[in-house]
Amino acid sequence: MTTPREKIAALGAGRMGRGIAIAFAFVGHDVALIDFKRRDAGAFDKLAAGALTDIRSTLEMLSRVGLLAPGDVPPLLARVRVVPEADAAAVLHKATIIFEGVPEVVDLKREALGRAAALAGPSPIIASTTSTILVDDLSSALSHPERFLNAHWLNPAYLVPLVEISPGARTDPAVTARVTSVLESIGKVPVVCAATPGYIVPRIQALAMNEAARMVEEGVASAAEIDKAIKYGFGFRFAVLGMLEFIDWGGGDILHYASRYLSGALNSERYAAPDIIGRNMAEGRIGLSTRQGFLDYAGLDVDAYREARLKAFVELLKHFELARKPAV
Repeated sequence: MTTPREKIAALGAGRMGRGIAIAFAFVGHDVALIDFKRRDAGAFDKLAAGALTDIRSTLEMLSRVGLLAPGDVPPLLARVRVVPEADAAAVLHKATIIFEGVPEVVDLKREALGRAAALAGPSPIIASTTSTILVDDLSSALSHPERFLNAHWLNPAYLVPLVEISPGARTDPAVTARVTSVLESIGKVPVVCAATPGYIVPRIQALAMNEAARMVEEGVASAAEIDKAIKYGFGFRFAVLGMLEFIDWGGGDILHYASRYLSGALNSERYAAPDIIGRNMAEGRIGLSTRQGFLDYAGLDVDAYREARLKAFVELLKHFELARKPAV
């Protein structure tokens, strides 16, 4: 069974719009990159040529690294077109989903979203791609807020599987389900989260990045050594285990005591464990050892589960060319 071809529109022909265009074109969908600024023909032609040249360059790079064949580049590129602001109404009205990717300024986004919603009418779904602004700080600008949500793609959008979906207070649940389904159909891994600052990944990575910078500042290690530790330790483990799964894997009690020690030793409350860690311990939700933690392991073949995760670690070792045969 073939997947129906979606009509995808992206407001803005910048980095995010181009990445989204590649992701959808890659699996057979037509994409219109809409230049939502009023500009003369010469300026538009320059913008359009630059956008398509950049997309072609990205596709050629993907062919060099083995994700597609060189002959795939022209037909994929042909699915993407850049549309001037004057022709936006016709494109938006026929779109299945419109992804907004204008600069991260509330007033700019509200103006663009309000204008796009008026041109599109009540049928198309509209999704912002903001990484910082709450969906309900934008939704009141739209005439049909029930068809609006946020879909936060991680750069590079054409490679990173995750898309964080954040519905607003007035978002129709069917719209959330529809966007989730469309994203899954192009190979993405959508997760739905509440409208909260930082969503999921930006909120976690901001803490980690600031702490890494702080360690350089404090002279804990050089930037190169810290990055090596992140790549071969922190990142290595979390490429296989989710962060909450990792707590359960080692035991929530370990995090509880480690947090208490670090808070005192470094004299900083930023290492204090949240209340849920203490509650889980009090309720016996330690992790794998009790078959309950953040996740429920009741009925799970724990030995088979551990072996599957260890196999994934071994595959990563092979990827990094660090797997070694035993000295027998």
